[in-house]
Amino acid sequence: MRLCRFDDNRLGLVRGEEVLDVTPVVARLPAQRWPFPKGDPLIAALDELRPHIEAEARRAVARPLSKVKLLSPVANPSKIVCAPVNYRKHLDEARADAGIHHQKQVEEIQRVGLFLKATSALVGPSAGVALRYLDRRNDHEVELALVIGRPADRVKAADALQYVAGYAIGLDMTIRGPEERSLRKSGDSYCVLGPWMVTADEFTEPENRELSITVNGEPRQKANTKDLVLGLGTLIELASSFYTLLPGDILLSGTPEGVGPVRPGDVMDAAIDGIGAMRVEVRAA
Repeated sequence: MRLCRFDDNRLGLVRGEEVLDVTPVVARLPAQRWPFPKGDPLIAALDELRPHIEAEARRAVARPLSKVKLLSPVANPSKIVCAPVNYRKHLDEARADAGIHHQKQVEEIQRVGLFLKATSALVGPSAGVALRYLDRRNDHEVELALVIGRPADRVKAADALQYVAGYAIGLDMTIRGPEERSLRKSGDSYCVLGPWMVTADEFTEPENRELSITVNGEPRQKANTKDLVLGLGTLIELASSFYTLLPGDILLSGTPEGVGPVRPGDVMDAAIDGIGAMRVEVRAA
């Protein structure tokens, strides 16, 4: 199942080059009042909603994907968890390039652990990226994104993928500079998620998937998730040892070598085998 959020917060089921509007199933979610619970209620109820989504899709009118505005498939994550330098060649690249390391020692992920990105950075591909600090280098980083489906507290790596609802393409946009990662990576629109979420049952072998990105048609990054330093299960185990992961939380698994700058007017095309591709335009904030 490929689920998207589109236009004015509509829920869609993607099939081929079309999207089926299944928004009426959202009415099945329990009514909520302030203070609202943390996490994404749609992702939390996804297993229960699946048969209703399929039923609604059978009577829905199909719309061309090319005619809709794709939002982030996750509306309300409580956290965006990120894995720094989780590909060996990217670690080597970061240490060798002063434009990346800014005279700071780039440590292995086993030493520095994970970091958080502001949820306010989250957008879908149609929103594009609005660059801040144009006097600095702003880089693209393509990554496999995991969406947590149920609460995960101190889970073991061997069981961790059972807690994943689905997968998407993630862009961890970065302002280069001396500040801490979380600050430089949390600007508005600096986390692009999309183009939809592929449910875990349809995305087998997540640790053997090709991912890539081009900028204005020029190849920049191309790798396979089998080259991750810390695997997906280990990342979930590490994150959930510090805090409970909630439905809708997003885990960006790390980016490979080839990161590079983008500027206003550039067009990024990111793809992951088994998910699809998304086009993201770059502009000045």
